[in-house]
Amino acid sequence: MKPAPFAYIAPASLAEALAVMAEHGTEAKLLAGGQSLVPVMNFRLAQPTLIVDINDLAELGAVQRENGVLRLGAMVRQRTLEFNKTVAANLPLLQETMPYIAHPQIRNRGTLGGSLAHADPAAELPVLAVLLHGRFHLQRQNQSRWVDAADFFTGLFTTALAPEEILTEVELPLMPERTGAAFAELARRHGDFAQAGVAVTMTLDAAGLCQAARLVYLNLGEIPMVAEQTAASLQGQPLNEDTIRAAAEMAAQNEIEPTTDVHATAPYKRHLAQVLTIRALKQATIKVTG
Repeated sequence: MKPAPFAYIAPASLAEALAVMAEHGTEAKLLAGGQSLVPVMNFRLAQPTLIVDINDLAELGAVQRENGVLRLGAMVRQRTLEFNKTVAANLPLLQETMPYIAHPQIRNRGTLGGSLAHADPAAELPVLAVLLHGRFHLQRQNQSRWVDAADFFTGLFTTALAPEEILTEVELPLMPERTGAAFAELARRHGDFAQAGVAVTMTLDAAGLCQAARLVYLNLGEIPMVAEQTAASLQGQPLNEDTIRAAAEMAAQNEIEPTTDVHATAPYKRHLAQVLTIRALKQATIKVTG
């Protein structure tokens, strides 16, 4: 199929883009990488009357470390996250996770902000943003606000973005000392959407006990699923085979909301979640202890 007829504009500045969105609101769609929008339009699941192409907005492509956070413009390409030295030095988990996203051709065009705004429950970047306590800068004409990543994703393909707003920047705090992070997922084929996945961080104290943990799940609910009870159960515990397996079972059975679909049953997804959690927690711990 082909998309329904639409008008096209390529603003020369962010101010112009915000003015266009203020005027057209729900009738307009932003074009960033286009890796999600174009297929949806081709199937006519979305029929905007105006496409606002923001690829010329260089101010949305910055990557910089500042005041203990990594600041990323919404138009930063996923391929940049994979190879940028500033990203690798400050939040290596981002770099390590990028190869799981589709294929290089997709990552060459796909953007950070586009993936976050699309809010696909099977996407890796929303999970990482929630895991790392990210904040999103949302701008509209003459107004802006910051929204925590955990509050941004509100449902299946649904976010806190208002129709006239543009996600312009993402802030990701750097991880504390003695913190390891890991990501694990399982897909039928490399590049396919994952059937299940998990991202974790693990901070150990001087005695080697868990000081803080965070676990966020991919494609096991309509939004990134945070396993808060499991993280709390790990605090003060040694990270050994027994505690890791107990935590994985708790998360898989109590803190995710998988549904049966054409790819897998809900019980199988819970099994995957448990296996992947064990794998990720072990990897994160090894990164701290060596």
